[in-house]
Amino acid sequence: MSGVTYHLLTAENAALLTEADVFDNPVAPAQLQRFVDDAGHHLIFATSADRVIGFASGTVLLHPDKDPAFFVNEVDVTPDMQRQGIATELCTRLVNHARAAGCRGIWLATEGDNTPARGLYRKLNARETGDIVVYDWDGAMDVPA
Repeated sequence: MSGVTYHLLTAENAALLTEADVFDNPVAPAQLQRFVDDAGHHLIFATSADRVIGFASGTVLLHPDKDPAFFVNEVDVTPDMQRQGIATELCTRLVNHARAAGCRGIWLATEGDNTPARGLYRKLNARETGDIVVYDWDGAMDVPA
């Protein structure tokens, strides 16, 4: 889409996220700093007219006997900018970034009834698996307020 710019989150551009309304909650400056400081966390965001309109984030997963893997944590685009290819581009860039960082397995999970997300991941040629059961502690799977 014309007029959209994509950015890999760095310490130099992190302040752009502080006013973003694309996240579930307001950005907490201390959490943003921790995220930026941790080399295992990655985020690509999109801007249009100096406004953050979308992001895709993920985390490198390490294990002593396996190549690094990458978990896609979250993908979102503001409602007024959806269905314009922005999420596709964000995910493509995040996946390519993870591969360039040496990650060999890239995965995510979404709700079974999240038709738009499932369509996006199919469009990106992700393989849909079945029979996955999710367990959580301390409300990890609660819907954000």
